[in-house]
Amino acid sequence: MVSFVEPLITLRKAPRRDEKRSEDRLRLHYVVERRLADRIRAASGPEERREIFATMYDELFRLVPDHPRLLARRNAQAERDQGIEWDMGQLNRFLSPDCVFLEIGAGDCALARRVAQRAGFVHAVDIADQTRAPLPENVSLVLSDGRDVPVPPESVDVAFSDQLMEHLHPDDAMEQLRNIHRALRPGGVYVCITPNRLYGPSDISAYFDDVASGFHLREYTVRELRPILREAGFPHVRAYIGARGFFVRCPAIAIEALEWLLELLPVRVRRQVADNKLMRGLLGVRVAAVKAT
Repeated sequence: MVSFVEPLITLRKAPRRDEKRSEDRLRLHYVVERRLADRIRAASGPEERREIFATMYDELFRLVPDHPRLLARRNAQAERDQGIEWDMGQLNRFLSPDCVFLEIGAGDCALARRVAQRAGFVHAVDIADQTRAPLPENVSLVLSDGRDVPVPPESVDVAFSDQLMEHLHPDDAMEQLRNIHRALRPGGVYVCITPNRLYGPSDISAYFDDVASGFHLREYTVRELRPILREAGFPHVRAYIGARGFFVRCPAIAIEALEWLLELLPVRVRRQVADNKLMRGLLGVRVAAVKAT
């Protein structure tokens, strides 16, 4: 059972303009999420982590009824549609009418439905069925334990995840990456979008910690993620910059040089410099890992 708030925890960052909750409500959210996340970090292995994952959001939402995701379900369909269009802005360059697409962390399959209009077939992978309506004939929901990718080997042209990597335990992340690599055809591409830790944390712990400690189990830089993808079997990793659906390829070394310079700054100064729309457009981790032909 998660207990309530320790009064000595103080805000280190001013709330965002769109954050309507009081400091006490933010602190409660932080304490609940931090303690649930600590259970994941302390778990003995993937099976215990899977058991925690199965119930942790139910417990979080029960104890934090004003959680932004609950409010978003009530009033943010337009925002969700916008997010899908922005994802399509990243994906359109990789899609073709006969390609097979794989989304990891498909959620309600809204993006999968949209991609199905451009692709030949779509595998929508998630740990639970969150769909609310029948799926198109060329979309298949595939349930996973959070690490496996149960689709035929070398059957996928384009794989994709958005805001997923940071939620995975690092051990589970590597296994999932290897399974994505196995699912891709030679020359296939995995497009991964995840927040950069240099402007983070990007979970509730942003208000209280300098390193992500909530449900973001690990945040990455491009410099950190590229070698991890290579270890998983991807010899080529391309980087992109942009925002709001417009993205262009950028030499990864240029982004890594910017990351290196930011790392030289004290943490508080770095966050002040990096946490704005311009820098997020430059630093947000958007990479395309290509399987060898």
